[in-house]
Parts: sequence; C-alpha cells; structure tokens
Amino acid sequence: MAKLEICCFGIECAQVAQEYGANRIELCSGAADGGLTPSYGYLKQAKAKLHIPVHPIIRPRGGDFCYDTNEFEVICEDLIMIKEMGFPGAVVGVLDNEGRIDIARMQVLMEIAQGMHITFHRAFDMCVNPLLALEQLKELGVARILTSGQQQNAELGLPLLKELHKKSREIDGPVIMAGAGVRLTNLSKFIEIGLTEVHSSAGKTVPSNMNYRKAGVTMASNSEHDEFTHYCVDGPTVEAMKDFISITEKVPA
Repeated sequence: MAKLEICCFGIECAQVAQEYGANRIELCSGAADGGLTPSYGYLKQAKAKLHIPVHPIIRPRGGDFCYDTNEFEVICEDLIMIKEMGFPGAVVGVLDNEGRIDIARMQVLMEIAQGMHITFHRAFDMCVNPLLALEQLKELGVARILTSGQQQNAELGLPLLKELHKKSREIDGPVIMAGAGVRLTNLSKFIEIGLTEVHSSAGKTVPSNMNYRKAGVTMASNSEHDEFTHYCVDGPTVEAMKDFISITEKVPA
C-alpha cells in the first residue's frame, strides 16, 4: 500500500498524524519558510513520544539551497546530532550556484548518514536538469526524492512526476514522493500514475488560545502575517487519506 508521510510543525501535530494513521513524519520548524531544522527540544520530544518513523528536515534557513561554508558546517553538525539521537532518516538537499546537485557536499552528507534513509527534499524542484539529478541521487544512495514535479504544486507537476517515477523504476533509483499541494481531493491523481509514497501537511488553520490580542504589533517581517492563527494537522483528513489509499489499492485495475 502507498505510504503517507505527513509534514508536521510541532510534536502535538505529529502525535495527531500518528494517531490517525500516518506512515511517517517529516518533522520541521519554520512553517513560514517552508520548513527548517527542528530544535533539539523538538527532536528529543519526538524520540520520546512518537513510535512511527520520524525524518527531521535539515535546513538551516529559508531561501535557496546553495549554502556557504558556515551553513554547510551547520548542516553537517545537525545531521550528526540527528543520527546520534537514533532517527532512522533525515531530509536534506544541497545545490551549487548553477542549480545542479552539489555532488561533493552530498557525498559528505551521505558518508555521515550511513545507515539512515535520506530524502532529498524540494531543492530538487530548483535544479536545472531533473532527470540528470535523479541519476546522480541514485548514485549517491539517496532513498527518496520529495518533489512537486518542479511546479508550484504537485498536481501541476504530474507529467514530470510520472516521467521521474518511470525512470526511477527503470534504474532502480530513489522513490519519487509527491509533495506540495497533495490533498484528499487530488490524491487519486498521484496513485493513478503509480507513486508509492505521497507527502502532505493534511492541515487546517486554527485560532490562537490567546484572549488578549495586542493590535498593531507583529513578530513577523511580513506585517500581514496573522499572529493569532497557526497551522496544524487535521486528524480526520489523515485518516481519510489513508482510507482512500487502502480502498483504491484493493480495487482491481
């Protein structure tokens, strides 16, 4: 049966995802940046409170995926910590300034990560030649690629996702996992092209518990950001996605 990975920006969300049937958690902080490395506290709580596989993202900042020396050293140190804490996998990706996979740096990371399952994240969607990148990531030993098919969302990227999945199966390459805008309403489109893993936030926006709300002050650089809502996993949506996968795969082709 196809696996459902849920992107979680907190331990409570991860517990909900686990309770309602997620196969794996991608643990992140920094939702506004698209996912950043979770803190040690988050990681420690994940080890204590979750029993399904948790793959933390390792991304020191938002923006592009071309890192300076200091940033790359941070990535290496975070990967060492995550491995030493006993996580079975991690999510990471590094490009050079020409939009290619940074082979030398990825080799360093793969050496550190021996014995772990490495997902190359959506840095893949910023690379200049996705089919070449697929072959390079196979040679590096990457387990899976999280990708929207190089489009703003995975539904728009379906043609490339289908091509990547076909090519990866031919070369025994990384699993192609669709992510970005994967929802219950379009899940069938990813199952139909044969994908065996999908990635979703399966979330909803919920209001803050704050009663007092100071007007005119924000902690975000974007003044339009709402400080009094946050995004969290919706358990029934996770359950419905799992049920859909189960029912679909039991129906004869």
